[in-house]
Amino acid sequence: MDYTAIGNTGVKIPRIVFGTSALGNLYRIHSFDTKLKIVSECISNVQNPVFDTAGKYGAGLALETLGQCLDKLKIRPDEVLISNKLGWLRKELTGPEPDFEKGVWFGLKNDAVQQIGYDGIMACFDQGNELLGATYKPQLLSVHDPDEYITRGKNPEERDALIEDIIDAYRALSDLKKQGKIKATGIGSKDWKVISRVTEYVDLDWVMLANSLTIMNHPPQLVAFIEKLAGKGVTIINSAVFHGGFLTGSSYYDYRLVTPETDGPKFRWRENFYSICRKHDVMPSVACVNFGLTPPGVAAISLNTSNPDRVKDNVESVLAKVPEKFYCEMVKEGLISKDYPWLGI
Repeated sequence: MDYTAIGNTGVKIPRIVFGTSALGNLYRIHSFDTKLKIVSECISNVQNPVFDTAGKYGAGLALETLGQCLDKLKIRPDEVLISNKLGWLRKELTGPEPDFEKGVWFGLKNDAVQQIGYDGIMACFDQGNELLGATYKPQLLSVHDPDEYITRGKNPEERDALIEDIIDAYRALSDLKKQGKIKATGIGSKDWKVISRVTEYVDLDWVMLANSLTIMNHPPQLVAFIEKLAGKGVTIINSAVFHGGFLTGSSYYDYRLVTPETDGPKFRWRENFYSICRKHDVMPSVACVNFGLTPPGVAAISLNTSNPDRVKDNVESVLAKVPEKFYCEMVKEGLISKDYPWLGI
C-alpha cells in the first residue's frame, strides 16, 4: 500500500480512505456487531487507516460508533487517522424521523442541523470530539457540504453572504490548526465548482471530490481544475466514484432513487459499461476505482461499505490494475471522453 503526504503537513494517507456512513445507518439499520466488524476489517487490512466521518452521518451516530468500535478493539490513537467533516450539529429529534435528510438515515434517535460560520464550526468540532469519546480526536478537518449551504441563497447577494459564512468557517479551522489541535484542513463537496470558489479565498491542504470525477462523468472544466490543484500541491481524495452505488448495481444515483423510465440514458450507459467490463474481465467496481485514481494529485479513494466481507475487496480494488484495452474500448464507444488526458493510451 502506497502512502502519500498531504502537502507539508507531515500527515501521510494510504490509497484508500474508509468512509463511515454505514456506521450512521445509511439506507438501513446496521447492528453494532456488524459495525464493529467493519472497523476491525479496516484496521486488519490497512496499517494506520484513515476513517472519514461527519456529524451529518446519522446525526453524529457514525462519530459515536467509530469511537466505541476503536475503543472496544483497543486501538491506540496513533494507530488511526480520523477525518471529520464539520458543518452539521446533532440536535434533539422531535418527530418520527429526522428532518435533515428524510428517507436516507434510519433508526436514529437524534436530528441534525447545518451550522456553518466561525461559532458553528467550533461547536461542531467540540461536539464531534465529545461523540468520538475521550481517547480519539480528528487530525483532519473540513467543512462539509458547503454547496448545500450556498443553495439556501435565493439570489446572488444572499449567496455571497453565505460564502462569507464559509470563509468564517475556514477561519475557525485555521485557528484550530495554528493551536495544534489538528494537522490539516480541507473541504468536502458534491459540487466541485463550490470547492473552486472557496479556494479563491482559502488555502487548503486537501480536497475531497464527491460524485464529481468518475468513469461516467469527467467534464473538461473539472479536469482543468484538478490540474490546477495538483500544480498548487493540494492533495485530492476522490469519493463517491460509484455515483452512490449506481455504477455497481444500485438503484440510487447520487443518493437519488432512479428508474429506467425516469433516467434511461444512465441505465443505458451502465449496461454498455457492464458489457465492456465482462469482455475484458474487469469488475465494474475496480474500473471505477482505478479510473478515479488516474488524475495527478489524487492520493486516495474514499470507499464505503456496510458489509465487513467487502472491506478486503475494497482494499484490493485500489491496488488492482486495469488493462489498457479496456480503456481503449471505453473511449472508442464514447463512454469515456476522448479528451480525458490521464489514461496513457
